[in-house]
Amino acid sequence: MTCYPDIPKPIRSGIVLVDPERGTPQRIIILQFNPDTLERSLSPQSAGDQADSGGGGSGSGDKNEALRLKGPAQETWKFTAEIDATDQFEVAAPDGIHPQLATLEMLVQPTTAKLREAMRLSKKGTIEISPIEMPLTLFTWGSKRVMPVRITELSINESAFDVNLNPIRASLSIGLKVLTVSDLPAGHRGAELYLAHLAQKERLAAAARGGALSALGLNSGDIGLGRV
Repeated sequence: MTCYPDIPKPIRSGIVLVDPERGTPQRIIILQFNPDTLERSLSPQSAGDQADSGGGGSGSGDKNEALRLKGPAQETWKFTAEIDATDQFEVAAPDGIHPQLATLEMLVQPTTAKLREAMRLSKKGTIEISPIEMPLTLFTWGSKRVMPVRITELSINESAFDVNLNPIRASLSIGLKVLTVSDLPAGHRGAELYLAHLAQKERLAAAARGGALSALGLNSGDIGLGRV
């Protein structure tokens, strides 16, 4: 067999469950295959969204707020992940890919222990029962994209089964919402991780080469006198 020791091993994307108090990883989920495509959407939280655009209408927003932001943009991710037991013949899979699917499904399900505790409190007549808190979830896409997220969508398409009807191949549509300082309380570990994620974007933006006004057919006087 020919070996190529100099070829770097590809980095995998994945999900890390973190204890929000201690910051220690509770579980690491590595995607078997990196998705071929990612769909990302950023919606700015503009303070002046409802203001008139300048066409003479009667806008209901404050025009003094047109260039202001109320907070970080709301960012969502969507991608398709593939799981295929037939691509891992060296790994025993008596249950097919049930374990991998269950691991991902438990990202959006409380545990039976927490459900039983909530039922116990309800049976005791507790007036107010707090919603069940899940571990802090991080999505990682290389070292430059590590961000706290909440899973908003998990759709599973099972496409092949073994003789015992265990699924052995599936594709999963996964939707994520990046959690920002607008979603998390001050001092929360997830808020600090989001700030680190945003700081990484700032560093990457600073490394980009700036353009010249001449490439746009303009000069500084055109901008300064409002001739654009």
